[in-house]
Amino acid sequence: MRKPAVIEAPSVLGLRPSGVQDLPAALLGVGLAERLGAVRAGRVEAAAYDARRDERTGILNPLGIARHAVALADAVAGVVDGGFFPVVLGGDCSILLGNLLCLRRRGRYGLLFLDGHTDFYRPAAEPTGEAASMEPALATGRGPGLLADLEGPGPLVRNEDVVAFGFRDALESAGAGMQPLPPGPHRVDLEGVRAVGAGAAARWALERLGEGGSAGFWVHLDVDVLDHELMPAVDYRIPGGLTWSDLESVLRIVLADERAVGLDVTIFNPRLDPGGTLAARLCECLGRGMAA
Repeated sequence: MRKPAVIEAPSVLGLRPSGVQDLPAALLGVGLAERLGAVRAGRVEAAAYDARRDERTGILNPLGIARHAVALADAVAGVVDGGFFPVVLGGDCSILLGNLLCLRRRGRYGLLFLDGHTDFYRPAAEPTGEAASMEPALATGRGPGLLADLEGPGPLVRNEDVVAFGFRDALESAGAGMQPLPPGPHRVDLEGVRAVGAGAAARWALERLGEGGSAGFWVHLDVDVLDHELMPAVDYRIPGGLTWSDLESVLRIVLADERAVGLDVTIFNPRLDPGGTLAARLCECLGRGMAA
């Protein structure tokens, strides 16, 4: 893997200013850059948060998210062009759009989506209009064109180039009105990971990501993919999840693959970790996962 370069992207435009905007400071404060041997590659600020739901799109802050995505894509491009491996610290999950926009400008790339939720809401069904509950739907071209067709034409990633990994929200999301994952994206839910083991599931995901002819793939990590007892510092907790060793194993395997282009880390909320112990443990996990 190339030398990592950390980009801070503390946007909460797709969620709310609950504390996830402090993620970069918390992880860097416990030594993440030093642990990874990473350079610091700057910070991409977002517009001021607006709590009013946009009437036209049904989404909070859609224009701000679109503009942030373009700015973040430019920042990630600079890191990639410099020969580094981008590690983007959110923020909420809507930052995924900027990372994928950078890659879509270059060709066809895939997505490994590590998240406790499938995040496939449409705006009409999402209770508050949070784009952080829609980002893979938007990235695959589903939703208002302002976000689902960034810079056009077409989606940021193809259905068949996506692997959703470790999610466990099927009952909760169905009850809330979220559409199920459509045909096309590959998937292995938490039960599937447990059935074969994290390592085998990660290798299966790599095989799927290599089937469609993409040039590489991005890794999205929402830390609520971890067991909610191990990682309670998230805004939307649901029971179960991966263990620390599961996540380390998955990261070691997928990031050792030469096709891995970059990684983002989202949703960790330092305000729910007053002693900083979870930040330190997450830093350790990322260090071990990226050691390859």
